[in-house]
Amino acid sequence: MKKSKVSLLAIAALVLAGCAQQPKDYSAYKAADPKTILILPPKHSTPEVGATYGVYSNTQLPVAESGYYVLPITLVDEHFKANGLTVPDDIHQVDRAKLREVFGADAALYINVTDYGTRYFVIGSASVVTAEARLVDLRTGTELWTGKATANSDEGNNNQGGLAALLIGALVKQMIGTATDQSQQIAKMTTLRLLSANSPGSLLPGPRSPNYKK
Repeated sequence: MKKSKVSLLAIAALVLAGCAQQPKDYSAYKAADPKTILILPPKHSTPEVGATYGVYSNTQLPVAESGYYVLPITLVDEHFKANGLTVPDDIHQVDRAKLREVFGADAALYINVTDYGTRYFVIGSASVVTAEARLVDLRTGTELWTGKATANSDEGNNNQGGLAALLIGALVKQMIGTATDQSQQIAKMTTLRLLSANSPGSLLPGPRSPNYKK
């Protein structure tokens, strides 16, 4: 009886592991085959006022390097402002057909920043940036892809060396943090993980990539 229970638990664990590692369904994405992507200014649910542009300024490069033509984000942002749209939440509500008409893009990236800025702990601190995105076909309204990524300035820190080393490290990080805003650099790491075709589960290589349709 015990062996049977153990076997059932083992099988259940394997099934759950398989479900967790199940690859994304890219069938709609491949069928739509977008070539031009419009990146909308990210909305955010954080108290940091710099979250939108801290992330937005780092989005164009990974998408372009993935093989897509990306409408220049500065021009896109200026167009919305010139038409009275200054709040990302309002921009995300613009009808997809209107976006298609104005920008001529095949698909649009809607990004939401869920975490941005410095987080303080008992000893030390870390800059954290987390964002989620979805790619929507502007021709049909079909959601082609969704993803989420995060990065923080404390990655790779194994905390070896005891309490003294932790205190010294915390002091150094505090001094660096007062002189520079690390969130911008961490936002770059996050967007690379989220939007680069080289990242697992991210965008597919676009038509300008040597890996297109491979």
